[in-house]
Amino acid sequence: MGASEGLTEWVRRASLGQASAFSELYRRTRPQVARLVGGFAPLDPDEVEDVIQETFVRAFRALPRLKEPGAFESWLLSIARNRARTRLERKSNTRRLEEDVADPEPETVPHLPEALQLERDIEVVRQLIAELPEGEEKRTVHLFYIEGELSAREIAEKLGVGKSAVTMRLERFRSRIKRELLRRVLAGRWE
Repeated sequence: MGASEGLTEWVRRASLGQASAFSELYRRTRPQVARLVGGFAPLDPDEVEDVIQETFVRAFRALPRLKEPGAFESWLLSIARNRARTRLERKSNTRRLEEDVADPEPETVPHLPEALQLERDIEVVRQLIAELPEGEEKRTVHLFYIEGELSAREIAEKLGVGKSAVTMRLERFRSRIKRELLRRVLAGRWE
């Protein structure tokens, strides 16, 4: 019970915004989260690490809304479980879409020179960035893809957020791009 009470105190401190408390909570609970997420066999090691980071980002953002600090561990593991399931579902949907377009009929797919296809893809990315609502995600994506001179770590420092937040924003945007490109490929296939 002593360890749980100690964790509860760190949860209280973190909910008050103490940076050292967030670090301590991460240090103490990361092994449990990693074991849980690692148990989702279809996830590769990079995906497991992404889910772990997403879990902590979500948990720490929502921490002030946690009514019972003693429930932190089970609450954190629920978030991890849900993030892993969402990742698996997304992975499954992407795989299905890729299988649908993997073997198109050669005569139904017009041949485009590689340079023209690349130019079209870049234009889609620029258009998707322009369509994003104003905010942190658009700013992050613009710095990374349009200006293209800063690393994720440098963008995090410039925006005053953690690198994992920048990584998550970029991953969400990449997912949008993949979905949009697949949608356009599929639309072109049946035109």
